[in-house]
Amino acid sequence: MNIGNYAADIARAVAFLSRIPMPSFAFAGFNGKLDRAARAFPVAGAVIAVLPGLVFLVMLCLHADRLMSAFAALAVLAALTGALHEDGLADCADGLGGGRDRDHALSIMKDSRIGTYGAIALILSFALRATALAAVARAAPPLAAALAIPAIACISRGALVWHWHRLPLAKPDGVAAAAGQPGEGAMHMALTSGCFLSALLLWPSLGLLPLVCALLACGLSAMAFTRFVSGKLAGHTGDTLGAAQQISEIAALCALAMAL
Repeated sequence: MNIGNYAADIARAVAFLSRIPMPSFAFAGFNGKLDRAARAFPVAGAVIAVLPGLVFLVMLCLHADRLMSAFAALAVLAALTGALHEDGLADCADGLGGGRDRDHALSIMKDSRIGTYGAIALILSFALRATALAAVARAAPPLAAALAIPAIACISRGALVWHWHRLPLAKPDGVAAAAGQPGEGAMHMALTSGCFLSALLLWPSLGLLPLVCALLACGLSAMAFTRFVSGKLAGHTGDTLGAAQQISEIAALCALAMAL
């Protein structure tokens, strides 16, 4: 593996997944396709989650309320990503929940307005993740609890890449169509790096069982969602990519909290 190319892929992945500015040299010769850069999504997820994890750690060390600290960390994370994945979750909830058929669901998902299903999905996403993080903070020291944020960010973005690879395009236009589709090698590298980094962050501080539970919950939820989307849309969109990340992150955090 060329280290320089991989570093450029990380920068491109961070730029795509967040609002964090990246150096211009990383985009030399870049054609806008993310099929190769998808392999770096888990590492990019960890980079993006460093600041939210630090906010969580500082607030816990200052003896702030755990739930308030968790919501603050998630607010910082949403600000850094521009709520990219949350937007996908809301659009998917509206389209898949209210669509009469495939075409109707896709037309709803394209609409920028949020509906009842989307609003409920967003409320549940923030509530479940925040309460799970607060539960982790009650059961573990502040640093160990803070490390859960970048760790779960790694594996949930690996799940996103797996979902992206497994399904064909549902429509010929949109963000997903413009970004290309990761190949087998990129998908395998994303999963491997996501699991490896999350193990480095979680195993020493929280133990093996919580790590295994988080990985299993992340994988199973991504598989179930991918199968559901396949039946409904027969393919992926940019919104389903975001929803896959959110659903797998929620599942992994809840499993982590329950295993401690």
